[in-house]
Amino acid sequence: MSHTKYTAALEKYQQHLDSIGSQEMIINMGPQHPSTHGVLRLQLITDGELVKEVIPHLGYLHRCFDKHAESMNYGKSIPFTDRLDYLSSMNNSHAFVMGVERMLGIDDKIPKRVEYIRVLVCELNRIASHLIGIGTYGIDIGAFTPFMWCFRDREHIMNMLEWVSGSRMLYNYIWVGGLFYDLPVGFEERCAEFVTYFKPKLVELDELLTENQIFISRTANIGVLPADVAINYGVSGPMLRASGIKWDLRKIDGYSVYPEIDFEIPVGKGEMGALGDCWDRYKIRVDEVKESVKIIEQCLERLLKEFPRTDTFDPRALVPKKVNLKAQDYYVRAENPKGELGFYFVTQEKTDIPKRVKARGPSFNNLSVLPELGKGTLIADLIAILGSMDIVLGEVDR
Repeated sequence: MSHTKYTAALEKYQQHLDSIGSQEMIINMGPQHPSTHGVLRLQLITDGELVKEVIPHLGYLHRCFDKHAESMNYGKSIPFTDRLDYLSSMNNSHAFVMGVERMLGIDDKIPKRVEYIRVLVCELNRIASHLIGIGTYGIDIGAFTPFMWCFRDREHIMNMLEWVSGSRMLYNYIWVGGLFYDLPVGFEERCAEFVTYFKPKLVELDELLTENQIFISRTANIGVLPADVAINYGVSGPMLRASGIKWDLRKIDGYSVYPEIDFEIPVGKGEMGALGDCWDRYKIRVDEVKESVKIIEQCLERLLKEFPRTDTFDPRALVPKKVNLKAQDYYVRAENPKGELGFYFVTQEKTDIPKRVKARGPSFNNLSVLPELGKGTLIADLIAILGSMDIVLGEVDR
């Protein structure tokens, strides 16, 4: 029956393409096009420069995370979470281990120093991810300088996270029950130096793009996403908040030590155009970087004063040798830089290998609204809309 359904869908799709008007064209954008940000193919039905319909095609970058996770134990799955949204690996593993710790019932026993280190590295990773989003968005629009500035500042974060974990992008640092290792001696001071360096650089970046008239002309009133449409499509993260909805799981769910930290949730205001346009989505990420800097400063202060390193501290003290769980279904979610990252576990007894693991990647859901936003736009504006989504194909096609 599933084969019949697949064939019917394929036939319906083919009939749709065959029925286009004589003045319309079918154009492939990607997967080689630089502005598709990876291996994404967009099939456009156009009338001149006007886009009448957008059909996204996936299927070029198989991570196979879900099946990998069903063939090995929970601890061994963590390196594979890094490869979903590979620009925010720390955030991915944080969500995954939180789910396993809650199922084990040890989530309230995790030492505060471990929790603050987790938040610290996750927020550093969030800044690095947003810098990629802002920089590549600038180059999509035609601004090269912000791209170079963002990569320059991201390099400092990459160096620090490499110092912590030994790896530049795929960290395997946050483990079930703890961490791979404590922060290196002097890390807190080095991180504080980065914050001091980065604050004025962020102001420069903000001034370069935010009020740039060319940038505003290309992004304001383009790709407007109304709040109700965003909710219906399951959009989350900066895309949802840009539409005026104050929804951030760090505040809503209050996981880890986020309830103990003072920070704001930026939302779109339609300052340069309509609420929920491309400019709002860009601005949300800039404002979130500023808030992440505040979070990092508070984490550093508490790691140095309230929860300092000691000779007896062992970040692996609670790491279980084997994860023994009762049979259950469990869903955990966290605020990834792109939106709500969720893991749905179906566990089984007498084994530390899950029966089923399903990852809910925010980029996949966010991308699903593209056909809605792309109708009636110009081809050039479609590039601006896609870039404002800040997707990563690693978690779109798994």
